Amino acid sequence: MQNTLLKKFFLVLATFSTLACLANSVENSNEETNPDLKTEIDEYIQHHLKDSHDFSLFSYTAKDGSTHHVGLPLPVILWDNGLVFFSSSKFHHGEEIVTVGDNSYKLYHGKIYKTDTEGTITYDEKHHPTNIKPLDFSITKSVMMIIITGFLMFLLFRGLASSYSKNGGIAKGVGRFFEPIILYIRDDIAIATIGEKKYQKYMPFLLTIFFFIWFLNMFGLTPLGVNVTGNIAITTALAVLTFLITNLSATKTYWKHLVDPLGHSMPWYAKIPLYIILIPIEILGLFIKPFSLLIRLYANMQAGHIVIMSLIGLMFIFKNWIGSSLSFGLAFAISLIEILVAVLQAYIFTMLSALYFGFASEEHDHEEVPSI
Repeated sequence: MQNTLLKKFFLVLATFSTLACLANSVENSNEETNPDLKTEIDEYIQHHLKDSHDFSLFSYTAKDGSTHHVGLPLPVILWDNGLVFFSSSKFHHGEEIVTVGDNSYKLYHGKIYKTDTEGTITYDEKHHPTNIKPLDFSITKSVMMIIITGFLMFLLFRGLASSYSKNGGIAKGVGRFFEPIILYIRDDIAIATIGEKKYQKYMPFLLTIFFFIWFLNMFGLTPLGVNVTGNIAITTALAVLTFLITNLSATKTYWKHLVDPLGHSMPWYAKIPLYIILIPIEILGLFIKPFSLLIRLYANMQAGHIVIMSLIGLMFIFKNWIGSSLSFGLAFAISLIEILVAVLQAYIFTMLSALYFGFASEEHDHEEVPSI
């Protein structure tokens, strides 16, 4: 049975590799490598990593040389001496200027600038645009995926709670899959790091942050091309929440340890030289902890997307059966690893947050160090 499954797996993998190579050969039938191909692949990867005002699924070049994009436009909401609202499809992926009333707007490198009807962009000495940039409250693809993830989590937990109440504490349907995960977060993360007395007030945040990061990471592996957790602004916001909850719910013992880390272990005059070093380190640690949270999640998810997209890009560079097949196989293997990384990063963020909450909720006094 296992040998049969393995044979089917390798057969499917070989079939996909063959199709990928054939598609590559058809698209690049001119036999000559485009000198700008590597630059185009690099720009495509950079575009994938950034947020955008629409969902771009794929594009193709017509016989007349024109490029057509297939995707889903999103609403653009600007504040420019009043509310400005229009669809991102009017930009035509940055190729068109949108005029609303007396104002014209241009989409330039993913940002919207005010311009004239010709789309003029002015630059400073460092080649940065100097055009006025209105306040952008647009529903970008990252914002849309956050809304979808929030709605999905609401349905999930509401359905799980409803099944508990209707079936005598027994989960039904999809809740049977998520119930062990919730119990694991409660028993092996929250209670183990915070304690049985205070873990309950942190459980809503821990459950929310775990499933929020996990679902967004999984959406990032879909063809939608969403890289929400690879956006440092998103991971910073999540880390700031952990930072605020940690410090706003901290006990006196936590703050006492911050300003008096040695406690009563030695006379005050002997502690002064040590405190010149220890207290700045303790204060610096307040900000290092959330920074480690945000940079770990951001770097891991960003790196995963770059590796996968780079391996896919190599298929169009090699343009042969061996190179393209190997690139496809590696991209497929890395994608499987990224599924594990998606849940692992959610677990690490949740575990470290619970650990910080546990430090902040401690109430024991400084232990006396016996004199020798």
